[in-house]
Amino acid sequence: MPFLRLVAVLSLALLAALPARAFETRAHAAWVYDMTTRTVLLEKNADIPLPPASMSKLMTLELLFDALRDGRVTMDTTFAVSTRAKQMGGSTMFLNELDRPSVHELMQGIAINSGNDACVVVAEGLAGSEEAFARLMTERAQALGMTNSSFANASGWPDPGQRMSMHDLGVLAAHIITNFPEYYPLFAETTYNYKDRAPANAHNRNPLLKISAADWHADGLKTGHTEEAGFGLVGSAVMGERRIVFVLSGMASDTERAQEAEAVANWAFRQFVLNTMATKGTQLAEAPVWLGAVPKVGLAPAEDVTLLLPAGAKEGVTAEAVFNGPVQAPVKAGDPLGQLVIHIPGLDEPTTVPLVATADVAEGGFLVRMKTAIGRLSARAFQAASGANS
Repeated sequence: MPFLRLVAVLSLALLAALPARAFETRAHAAWVYDMTTRTVLLEKNADIPLPPASMSKLMTLELLFDALRDGRVTMDTTFAVSTRAKQMGGSTMFLNELDRPSVHELMQGIAINSGNDACVVVAEGLAGSEEAFARLMTERAQALGMTNSSFANASGWPDPGQRMSMHDLGVLAAHIITNFPEYYPLFAETTYNYKDRAPANAHNRNPLLKISAADWHADGLKTGHTEEAGFGLVGSAVMGERRIVFVLSGMASDTERAQEAEAVANWAFRQFVLNTMATKGTQLAEAPVWLGAVPKVGLAPAEDVTLLLPAGAKEGVTAEAVFNGPVQAPVKAGDPLGQLVIHIPGLDEPTTVPLVATADVAEGGFLVRMKTAIGRLSARAFQAASGANS
């Protein structure tokens, strides 16, 4: 029996309102993502590999978090400081060769002080050399699906081989938040001063950590700045049950970066609202069953269908149940059979939710098989007769 890709157009109850206004960001490149609903809210030059500056330190921290997770190091593990690390310019912890900073201190030095010297210490401590560590960074990025990223160093120091897309940086930020919740609070710490050596460089540069909005707050991740890259920020903020990740790059000043980041967060939270369109287990469509004890089986979402919609929009939202059918018996309740595909105006990518069987369907007995066989024979005879008469 040939299986066909079948589509059933559905109607979902929506709330009425006006569509969200588009956000015209001043950033050269941007990516805004709602983690709660896995919805991309904004893309601008998001897949172009660009100089990431210190935002690439998130990749260095990810490899360090991974080493902590699998026990290769502990928070108390200490690393030596090479002359190469000491001589790093830009933002530093002001380490020297006599220091033996712990992993915990280095994490703070990277996340809060943006220490270039700390990044070299971690790279050499984990991989033997910064060059070897950069290769590990690139390999790890590829494994995480970050296909527009390559690394030449651990700190984001300007180099033609140091490139990341804003999309990749957002994927990395979401990965860290999801997979390393025990270390993520580090990014919200506002000050760190290693051995009282750097009072002028002790403060976290993330401008949103200083903002006290009435209903949302930022809690990470990392800024970046070089002459080539401009001013950038990988940020995350929370309002109620929603979390957004946003990446901005290529702004003209730290003031513009701060203003744009706050504007993006306000837009993402104010111009989009959560709506539960259907609950888990609610039948939305039916699929024909081939040689089953019953001819059809219900299709229901495997999880609540909670969508992030432009504030109050209803016009133009469409939903389709897509599956290969007829479905071959036997079927068990909960078997994945298709997808609910929802197209939302203003968003480039559709939202998809798995559809599963609502009930068991056993294989049909002798009578079902006979009836099916007779039906197929009759259809063939009709086709043959139609061909002869044409």
